[in-house]
Amino acid sequence: MSGKQGGLGRLFDIAVSHAPVDLSAAAVTGKRVHLKNYVAASYVLFKGAGTAGDDPTFTVKQHTANTGGTSANLAAITRYYLKDAVALAGTEQWSKVTQSAGAAVADPGGAGTSAEHQQVVVIEVNADQLDDGYEWVSVDVADVGTNAQLGAGLWILHGLQVQRAPELLAQPNA
Repeated sequence: MSGKQGGLGRLFDIAVSHAPVDLSAAAVTGKRVHLKNYVAASYVLFKGAGTAGDDPTFTVKQHTANTGGTSANLAAITRYYLKDAVALAGTEQWSKVTQSAGAAVADPGGAGTSAEHQQVVVIEVNADQLDDGYEWVSVDVADVGTNAQLGAGLWILHGLQVQRAPELLAQPNA
């Protein structure tokens, strides 16, 4: 970079929602991220193939505190983006999927085939979508069923209000 700042800390920050886990072991409660210093956040799930009928469901939530506080479903999700294939090869294009406003995204590949495919799912949340008094967001993943299906979730926080060197970024859940 020769002294120039890259994208991390200037254009975006990254935070964990949940580490790689077997989505069939139990429901996954996502970590909360604070949108106070960001215009928006994109939840990214990367998941492996599973078994027919074990399709994932994601629920976007808003919170008044980083722990405890008041939590509510964020019924503002009208679209998400998807890369979907039996085996992702890096050549897939994004598909835009629209839905009626709601907090949940169910069976993101559609037609009950989500479980059998590898997927990258992106759900975008703008800070101005949160209700008054709510500043944190999270995404929970329901238990997909009885058969193993690995998945990991990250938050990409963008529209930084204050740009900093990566080592000086504020904790995203503080």
